[in-house]
Amino acid sequence: MSRWTPCKRRDFIRRLGKLGFDGPYSGTRHQFMIYEQHRLAIPSNAEYSVPQLRMMIREVEEIIGREITVDEWNKL
Repeated sequence: MSRWTPCKRRDFIRRLGKLGFDGPYSGTRHQFMIYEQHRLAIPSNAEYSVPQLRMMIREVEEIIGREITVDEWNKL
């Protein structure tokens, strides 16, 4: 089984696009992406650490209504 690894911001945005998110759009403090009526803030860090990535993926899982496995994330 694979492990979670740090992720570049550009890769994170690209993978969210493959999951059906639109954007990124400019907000007041952060850019954001939209999935149906949900909005996900995208922090401006150049790279996301594993804990930060896991926190954001949990939020994505709640928005899309299903779990995202490590293998699925790495294949996106």
